[in-house]
Amino acid sequence: MQHRELGRSGIKIAPLMFGGNVFGWTADEKTSFALLDAFVDAGFNAIDTADVYSRWVPGHSGGESEIIIGNWIKKSGKRNKIVMATKVGGDMGEGKNVRKDYILRRAEDCLKRLQVESIDLLQTHWDDEQTPVEKTLAAYAQLVAQGKVRAIGASNLSPARLRASLDASKARGLPRYESLQPQYNLYDRVNFERDYAPICREAGIGVIPYYGLAAGFLTGKYRSAEDAMKNPARGGRVKGYLNDRGLRILKALDDVAARHGATPAQVALAWLIAQPTITAPIVSATSVKQLQEIMQAPRLKLTADDLKALDTASA
Repeated sequence: MQHRELGRSGIKIAPLMFGGNVFGWTADEKTSFALLDAFVDAGFNAIDTADVYSRWVPGHSGGESEIIIGNWIKKSGKRNKIVMATKVGGDMGEGKNVRKDYILRRAEDCLKRLQVESIDLLQTHWDDEQTPVEKTLAAYAQLVAQGKVRAIGASNLSPARLRASLDASKARGLPRYESLQPQYNLYDRVNFERDYAPICREAGIGVIPYYGLAAGFLTGKYRSAEDAMKNPARGGRVKGYLNDRGLRILKALDDVAARHGATPAQVALAWLIAQPTITAPIVSATSVKQLQEIMQAPRLKLTADDLKALDTASA
C-alpha cells in the first residue's frame, strides 16, 4: 500500500486514517480492539483521536477514547506499526484553550492515557483566538524539544489564524503545522476549497479531512426524510443534505459505483483520496464488517470520467 508524507514532517501514512471518536462511545473496548487490529493488520497505520472524546456522553469526562487506544497499544504491542495522532485545545471543563500552560498540561494527560512516550502528531483541536499564535507554538516547541511530540497539526483554525501561525513559525523558528484537519467531502466543498486549499498547497501542508462521508449521507443509506428519522443520532445532520444537490451527488455516486462494482461510500472516499491536496481522509466504523468495506476505498482507481461526473454533480 502506498504511503503519503504528512506535510513536510517525514511521517508517512496510508491513505485512510481511523477516527477514534467512536471508541468508548458507540464502540466498547472489545469492539474497539477488534477494529484497531483489523485496521492495522490490513496495512493502515494512522489513528486519530482527541482528549475530549467522548466528553459529550453523560457520565464521561473526556479521555475515554485515548484510554481505550492506550490499552490496545499495551496489549497488542503494535506501537511501532502506528502513527498516533491526538488533539488538544477542546473544552475539557475549562473552555476552549490554546495557552502554553494549558497545551503542556493536556499533552501530558494524553501521553499518560495513550501509554506512549511520544505522540506522532499533536493537533490544535479548537482555537480560542485570544491567545497569540506564538504562545501556542512555543508550547509545541517545548514538547518537540523534549521528544514528547514529533509533529504538530491544526484542525478548527480560521484561515487567518492558520496563516498567522505559519508566518510565526517561519519568523521565529518554531514548529509549524504540518497537517490540517478540516471538514471536507463531496458535499461540503466550498469552505475548504476556497479558504484552506490554497494555503495548504502553498505551504505543503498535509490534509486529513473529517466527515468524509458527510455523517453517513454519502453511503447512500439516507435518501429521504423517513430514512433520516430511522437514525436519531445522525438524522438531524443528514437532513441538511437531502436537497436537489445532495440527491444529484447520490445519483453520481450510484453510477460510478455500478461501473466499478463498488459501493457509494467507497467511491466517495476514493474521490477524496484522488484530490491533490488530500493525504488521507479520516474514517470511522463501529463494526469490523463496516470497516472492511471502507478499507477497500484506496484500491478503487477512479477514471478521469468518474472524477468529472462527481465534480459536476457536486459543483
